[in-house]
Amino acid sequence: MPPTKKDTTRVNERIRKSPVRLIDADGTQVGVVPLEEARERAAEQNLDLVEVGATADPPVVKIMDWGKTKFEKEKAARESRKKATTIEVKEVKFRPTIGDNDFEIKANRAIKFLEKGKKVKVTVFFRLRQLRRPELGTKILDKVTEMIEGIGEVETRSGLEGRQMVMILNPANQK
Repeated sequence: MPPTKKDTTRVNERIRKSPVRLIDADGTQVGVVPLEEARERAAEQNLDLVEVGATADPPVVKIMDWGKTKFEKEKAARESRKKATTIEVKEVKFRPTIGDNDFEIKANRAIKFLEKGKKVKVTVFFRLRQLRRPELGTKILDKVTEMIEGIGEVETRSGLEGRQMVMILNPANQK
């Protein structure tokens, strides 16, 4: 589980600035009262005094069940993380002087990734004198584009950037 950021909400005794604008547990605004009186009202109802507007002048505090509110916020955050989808990007690397059989194997691997619904990053990596012939890389990217026809589509395609050419492919059914 990732480390959670520290909660900076001031509750009960951590609230220091007086007077405060008090909001009751049912949402009605009581008005500006001394901090001690606000704490007493919260204690009478067996609830917490929570600072909801620290930057206001005077600060806004509300009487509520802080433990329950905090739990509901954490629960909502957990639910949203469950529903979040992560797009996985797989990478297939080619060289400009790749053999036909090796090209077929790597292109078929890219097709399998696309069929599984994953994005594919196709990289053509150049070395030394190969940088003088960027058209070889373009030719490889064109061949890959032809092979994925109907299975995937090109999202982005770049020219020669540094020592490599990059193309991102999406599965065809993804929009």
